[in-house]
Amino acid sequence: MTLKHIRYTDLNSRQREIYNFQKVAAILADYGFNCIKLADDWQGADFLAYHIDGNNTLKVQLKGRLNIEKKYRGKNLFMAFPCKDSWYLIEHDLLVDLIEKNANWLNTLSWKDRGIYNSAAPSRHLLKALENYRLEALPYPDSQTASLVETVLPTD
Repeated sequence: MTLKHIRYTDLNSRQREIYNFQKVAAILADYGFNCIKLADDWQGADFLAYHIDGNNTLKVQLKGRLNIEKKYRGKNLFMAFPCKDSWYLIEHDLLVDLIEKNANWLNTLSWKDRGIYNSAAPSRHLLKALENYRLEALPYPDSQTASLVETVLPTD
């Protein structure tokens, strides 16, 4: 069997969610997390990310773009989303606070009337505010250069 790359645009919505989960789970492994995909949303989470320290478990809502929703407020829920060839992980309520300070989204009809706003192309200003929450994939360590990966949870 010869393996061939797939095109993301050829995937249906369920396949895209699985694809995105696999992508972000691989990056979170570099931060010491084991990710468990949930069959149904649990308390708003699409997956749980258990840290190797045994003390930190994140409830994560997976999105295909930067997204905020009023229904996620106050749930201690993290948002994971891709943007411009990078993945981001940030607590939802903190994301709303950063958006309030760096964009006009909370003044839109979409937010006020429907309680939701998302964008595949946020402004450079907003992306700069989100920089501390951008995840960085590490190269696979070979036996000659293997070392411990520093684990740092994003902080504000």
